[in-house]
Amino acid sequence: MSKDNHPGKNEPGTPEPTPGPAAVPGENSDGGYNAGMAVFSYIIGGIIVWSLIGWGLDYLWGTRWIVLAGALLGAAGGFYLSHMHGLTSSRKPTGGNGAASGPSEDGNSNAK
Repeated sequence: MSKDNHPGKNEPGTPEPTPGPAAVPGENSDGGYNAGMAVFSYIIGGIIVWSLIGWGLDYLWGTRWIVLAGALLGAAGGFYLSHMHGLTSSRKPTGGNGAASGPSEDGNSNAK
């Protein structure tokens, strides 16, 4: 072994390590499902928490409308959090032509 070779690198003739279960295509590809569940939990959690706060304020102040305002505020806040975490961003479809994605980056203009 020369001093250019580092431990952990494959030398000629040694087999490549086999990919683990995470490298199998199609498996563990539930990123969209997880993002959807996160958006759902942010929105539902916001509705529940802010509705309970509104219910408590309604009870204290003798009103009946703050619970509804709390539910709407919670839904808006949950959507805002999911958007800020990047869970609601639209992704490019794979295999698409990208025509609707905007102007090309090659610098050419088709305007006459």
